[in-house]
Amino acid sequence: MSKTIKIHRFPLSGHCHRVELFSSLTGLDYELVEVDLRAGEHKRDPFLKLNPQGRVPVIEDGATVLADSHAILVYLAKKYAPDWLPSDPFQEAEVHRFLAFAAGELANGPGAARLINVFGSPLDPERAKTVAKTAFDYLETYLDGRAWLVGDRPTIADVALYSYTAHAPEGNVSLDPYPNIRALLARIEALPGFVAMPATKAGLAA
Repeated sequence: MSKTIKIHRFPLSGHCHRVELFSSLTGLDYELVEVDLRAGEHKRDPFLKLNPQGRVPVIEDGATVLADSHAILVYLAKKYAPDWLPSDPFQEAEVHRFLAFAAGELANGPGAARLINVFGSPLDPERAKTVAKTAFDYLETYLDGRAWLVGDRPTIADVALYSYTAHAPEGNVSLDPYPNIRALLARIEALPGFVAMPATKAGLAA
C-alpha cells in the first residue's frame, strides 16, 4: 500500500467525485485537498505545477502526479485494486468504451445540463438535454438484464458513470423514465465504502 494519496478536488465536480468514490470503495488511504475553483486557485501556482492544464482532479501518489479522472481510475485500479479493471481483453475494452461514454455523451449531456443549471455555464440547454436523453435511452436498454456495466461485478466503468448520472436531476434531467439506471445507481450506493457527492440547491429542488 502506498503512502496517503492526495486528491486535489472541487467538492461539486463529478470528475473529482468519481476519484474520491473509487478510493473510498477500495479502501485506499487518501486525503482530500480542496481547490477553490471559484477563486481561480486552479489557474495559478502552486496548482499549475501539478497540472499545467489547470483542471481538477489531480492525485499525488508519492512522487507520481496524475491528472484526468479516467486516467486516475485506470492507474489506481491497476496499482491497488485490479479486480475493478478486468484482465480479459474484451471486458477491459468494454470498460474503456464506457470511460469514453462518460467523457463524451455523459459529459456533454447530463453533465453539461448540470453545469448550466448549477453554475450558469453558457452552454446550450436544449442540446444538453437532447444528448442526455439519447445517452440515457441507450444506457437503459443496455442495462436490461445486467447488474453491472461490464461482467458480473462492479468495475471502474460503473464508478465513472455514477456521479453525473446520479446528479442528472440537478440539470433538470429526470431519471424517472429509467428504472434500470436507477437500479444501477442503487447498487453502487449500497457498496461498502460508498461516499456521496454533495447535492446542490438545484438538485434539492429538482
